[in-house]
Amino acid sequence: MFRRLRELGPSLLVPLAWTFVTAAHLGIVVPRTLFIAHVVMAVLLAGFAVTGRADMREGVLRVWWRIIAVGVVVTLAGVLSFRVDVGVVLLSGIALGGWMLLPAVGFAYTGRRVAEGAWIYFGGAAACLAGASLYAAGLFGAVLPLWLGGLVCVGIGQTAGILDATLRY
Repeated sequence: MFRRLRELGPSLLVPLAWTFVTAAHLGIVVPRTLFIAHVVMAVLLAGFAVTGRADMREGVLRVWWRIIAVGVVVTLAGVLSFRVDVGVVLLSGIALGGWMLLPAVGFAYTGRRVAEGAWIYFGGAAACLAGASLYAAGLFGAVLPLWLGGLVCVGIGQTAGILDATLRY
């Protein structure tokens, strides 16, 4: 049962995480709840990295294992951003930007290695990059539709990729 949860969990957690991030940006989720979410995600990712290591030693899965391992550090930067007075923007930027861009690398690599569904992974990578760009442009210009569109774009791209991986493999 644990193995099945580990296999299916990401297909539920990825869209949930991006919905949660979007809600936080809209002020629907309070900072304390966001802090708790970061802690929970760091624990889940670390647990996934440890328990999945044996199954993720080769090929595409090896790349994804590395992304998850780096993602633990990226998520911990987000945790730390709630507990420090200096560097909050940098730490939260590492967390959010990292989770926008790390999967783009994995999707691009996966798209080059799979026989079927490559377009989904290349689309996921493109959505991550486009979303990160829209988000950054929206923040610097203080334009809500741009950063909101960026978050939605990243969420859709990553959800499509993880759902395909879960259902196809």
